[in-house]
Amino acid sequence: MPASSMPKEAAYQVINDELMLDGNPRLNLASFVTTWMEPECDKLMLAAINKNYVDMDEYPVTTELQNRCVNMIANLYHAPIANGETAVGVGTVGSSEAIMLAGLAFKRKWQQKRKAEGKPYDKPNIVTGANVQVCWEKFARYFEVELKEVKLREGYYVMDPVKAVEMVDENTICVAAILGSTLTGEFEDVKLLNELLTEKNKETGWDTPIHVDAASGGFIAPFVYPDLEWDFRLPLVKSINVSGHKYGLVYAGIGWVVWRTKEDLPDDLVFHINYLGSDQPTFTLNFSKGSSQIIAQYYQLIRLGFEGYKNIMENCIQNARILREGIEKTGRFEVVSKDVGVPLVAFALKDSSKHTVFEIAENLRRFGWIIPAYTMPADAQHVTVLRIVVREDFSRSLAERLVSHIETVVKELDLLPSRSAVQAAHVEAVAEEVQGKHKKSEREIQEEVTRYWRRYVADKKTGVC
Repeated sequence: MPASSMPKEAAYQVINDELMLDGNPRLNLASFVTTWMEPECDKLMLAAINKNYVDMDEYPVTTELQNRCVNMIANLYHAPIANGETAVGVGTVGSSEAIMLAGLAFKRKWQQKRKAEGKPYDKPNIVTGANVQVCWEKFARYFEVELKEVKLREGYYVMDPVKAVEMVDENTICVAAILGSTLTGEFEDVKLLNELLTEKNKETGWDTPIHVDAASGGFIAPFVYPDLEWDFRLPLVKSINVSGHKYGLVYAGIGWVVWRTKEDLPDDLVFHINYLGSDQPTFTLNFSKGSSQIIAQYYQLIRLGFEGYKNIMENCIQNARILREGIEKTGRFEVVSKDVGVPLVAFALKDSSKHTVFEIAENLRRFGWIIPAYTMPADAQHVTVLRIVVREDFSRSLAERLVSHIETVVKELDLLPSRSAVQAAHVEAVAEEVQGKHKKSEREIQEEVTRYWRRYVADKKTGVC
């Protein structure tokens, strides 16, 4: 901490200069998180930036807006809400907190039932696919629940419902299905999972439920795939989480979790506090938090309506198809993402013997693109892919420009010796030097490559800078 103060203009400039070195959020195609909102919504968020959401008695309208959002989202997911009733749910900081809350509800319900039956209740587990987001691993570790993962395989990068149900036992508090895998954007087959689990429950006498992690797909499926059954239309689905800051179209910091009925959320998890003069029921892991994102979510829901969300999501899907077609036309990649799912394109090199997807991602950064390259989870670790997320602010023209940059990078990499070849040459040079048959040292090889690139750049016509 500095010993003395500085002028506000200087402090601003110091921080602003450093932030210039950050990546451009609009070109960050690694993230599902919203990077653009309308100016009117920005104004509402700025006006509410000093409101602490926990002060419900002081800011009753903000609390009411949250409740309206919960009701709209629950109805969107076909929750069985009778006329005059309110939905059961809460706004969270993101889907990570939402998943923690849903997991705690399942654990407590399971424990209560086991206690009533006089059975052990100290070894709960959750069944998921190996493609789950890290927040599920956090929940399992923080709250002492065993995570039983269905391993993946090449060509099938989501949880297999058959294998998942086989792993269910009397200690399983729920099976977690993903509507929009972060790896490939694919929707898991929740309907088949519901059917198979229903049969197993009848055979065993258990009542193992389902949670749907719809962080990415919860604001896509209702608008683009309305006939797809994945939500509360399926009897075993007891809770659903969704990220408002992804395709809910709100800046980072808002998620939602809704329950099928009041019975699915144990009463002893809900706290009633008298913090500032009134009874305030609360079920969150956080206490103080900003109100801006809740207000922004309400703005988007009433501003866009069903029609607006539908138009935006369909446009994202169309832009993802255009991007996919452009990548396929290069002839160098195999697309591993599916047509039905979150609007993203995940693709792998057909031939990675010379260069890798990691080199492609690294070289695309010089054009400003931030595109992740990663390996698949077990048992498909040998598969490496690039993934491009298509958000509302990713236009068709940007998609076409990105494809051209990918082609440029691939062609340039083709002219370079592969890393493995350079390493092999170095090993060979060292070996021959030891034998007294000196060839080229690593430095000589590097100098030769540098000379080549200088000639290549000098000859290349790039037009006006």
